[in-house]
Amino acid sequence: MTEAAALPGQPRGGVLSGPATARAVNVLAPNASAMTLDGTNTWIVSEPGSGLAVVIDPGPLDDVHLQHVIATAEKAGQRVALTLLTHGHPDHAEGAARFAELTGSKVRALDPALRLGDEGLGAGDVITTGGLELRVVPTPGHTADSLCFHLPADQAVLTGDTVLGRGTTVVAHPDGRLGDYLDSLRRLRSLTVDDGVHTVLPGHGPVLEDAQGAVEFYLAHRANRLAQVETAVENGHAAPSQVVAHVYADVDRSLWPAAELSVRAQLDYLREHGLI
Repeated sequence: MTEAAALPGQPRGGVLSGPATARAVNVLAPNASAMTLDGTNTWIVSEPGSGLAVVIDPGPLDDVHLQHVIATAEKAGQRVALTLLTHGHPDHAEGAARFAELTGSKVRALDPALRLGDEGLGAGDVITTGGLELRVVPTPGHTADSLCFHLPADQAVLTGDTVLGRGTTVVAHPDGRLGDYLDSLRRLRSLTVDDGVHTVLPGHGPVLEDAQGAVEFYLAHRANRLAQVETAVENGHAAPSQVVAHVYADVDRSLWPAAELSVRAQLDYLREHGLI
């Protein structure tokens, strides 16, 4: 067993930018950080042989990156016909308006404030562009407006920040809610069991080859963290910052502000269920 295969979801090694499946190509944004990992994955998806492409999450407002995305599509003989957003965080969506200006494409998102054009995105929507089929999967939790996109022809799902290629994501309280997030993970698990999805194309980090393993790891991780938070409160650590210091003691302190968002979401969940 390789080291990568031993990690949750079996992350694919090698360079992140470039083709990931028959229909998906990643263009990595130059915004690496502790929160964004290697940077934002901007996905170009298209049906083989088609002259039209869909771009998911143009990323930050960085003209060099946006032009690189366009050039990558053009090199493959494609025109960007549509832009989609998994959610509205700036590292995914800040460049969308500029990208639409450069490409002439509409922007579709769940949040009306992020749309450019008349059409939004909702549960059950099927996007067909140039023969490509993408199915919209509502996955609130990381944020209220989080979506994933099921790419059935490649048995893949584009997850934004709902499932990352490395580590785990933040439940961005108060917009993000833990109960919603757990439901979303179960919805993704159903895709792996019932619809044959085996590849995760995440918003950050490497491609995951074992989608079901990744989702099961996330569910187990959340259950474990929730139990730790509950125990911390029982032991007198009442304030969110105290819980973070107790539960996330082994995590880089630069990530504690983000961890506190998840802790606040966990505390809300425990209160809602009468557990604290």
